[in-house]
Amino acid sequence: VQLQASGGGLVQAGGFLRLSCAASGGSFSLYSMGWFRQAPGKEREFVAVISRGSGITSLADSVKGRFTISRDNAKNTADLQMNSLNPEDTAVYYCAASQRRFSSGLHSINPNVFAYWGQGTQVTVSS
Repeated sequence: VQLQASGGGLVQAGGFLRLSCAASGGSFSLYSMGWFRQAPGKEREFVAVISRGSGITSLADSVKGRFTISRDNAKNTADLQMNSLNPEDTAVYYCAASQRRFSSGLHSINPNVFAYWGQGTQVTVSS
């Protein structure tokens, strides 16, 4: 499956952005979709996941209550709605796909369990 992330940009603190990940070349509904981010000098970190099948979601503690992940299996897209952005959210955001199922309440997921990755989209939050 090929993934294309879009929607990044420059926003002021307190603002919002909506990232979208478009998938092609596979049966989208058979993949769990995740979002990760990587800030300069830091490791790639888990942001959110929405499971195949159940649609169960998990969010990192740092974004809980501000970010929402959703998917549209008819459109082969997975979106990340990001509200109340702050400068600590500045990073390159990546969407990823995995054939694993995920449960709720996950605080962190190893990026290595995702086999497919998009190219990343830059999100910059100014103070």
